[in-house]
Amino acid sequence: MNDYQQEYVQVTGRRLPANANLLEPLFADIAAGKQLPPRGQQAVTLGLTAHTLTDGQTDPALFDYYRWVLAHYFTTAQINELTAKLIGMAFTSANVFRTDLPQPLTLNPWQAPAMHKFPLQNHRVIVIENNGVFVYLLRRHPQWPLVLQGGNDFNATYVTLIQRLEQRSVQFTYLGDLDGKGIQMAEHFFKQLRQTPIEVVSALQQPAAVAKWLVLRGKTDAKRTRRWQVDTPLYQMEMDSVVTLGKFVEQEQLIDIYEQQIAQWLAED
Repeated sequence: MNDYQQEYVQVTGRRLPANANLLEPLFADIAAGKQLPPRGQQAVTLGLTAHTLTDGQTDPALFDYYRWVLAHYFTTAQINELTAKLIGMAFTSANVFRTDLPQPLTLNPWQAPAMHKFPLQNHRVIVIENNGVFVYLLRRHPQWPLVLQGGNDFNATYVTLIQRLEQRSVQFTYLGDLDGKGIQMAEHFFKQLRQTPIEVVSALQQPAAVAKWLVLRGKTDAKRTRRWQVDTPLYQMEMDSVVTLGKFVEQEQLIDIYEQQIAQWLAED
């Protein structure tokens, strides 16, 4: 057994799969920095069935070993493979890129690199956490520059494009639900950025306004008002308001206010 085979047995307490050596050419290619085909093709090339490296039910023992080696011996950056994952890896925006294509525009991982230097239509953009609010605002204001956050979907395509746009002086401000999880997601978005001040990202949801909206329009729900971990002072203040008041406000409740604020914020550009 080689080093990582021995460590797998020692650390996990499991037996090495009988067919573990079939993966050796793949691990050697990863270590050498070679570009790999999609995982189904990788598996077939190794003499396995196409779903062996993507479905834990096909060969559970080998799949567990494969995932363990990837996690403990290779970094994500080392694994240079063509992705076959298009669903759930998209970047959806409206009026951000200068194009005649109908809006909104949804980009998959294959298209995204070509957009890194694509001409821009706007340099101020509103990031919307909720699908419905994104569609509703775009229908009512078809020229507004919007990006769909899509809840917890901080996929690699989305994050990379956001960061590339920021490097090109695009400023982002964020709108999300004012509940525990929503505030944590706002902070997570902020932490993906490298140079945009918190004052810009939170321009439409400042702590004083958040506290006011919670008092005037807040609903009660113990699950949605429990504390989530945040460490940015501004988001800690907002989290404190949600938890202390025991109330939350959804984006849909504040559309009338947001429409006015967004128009003013865009006009400042």
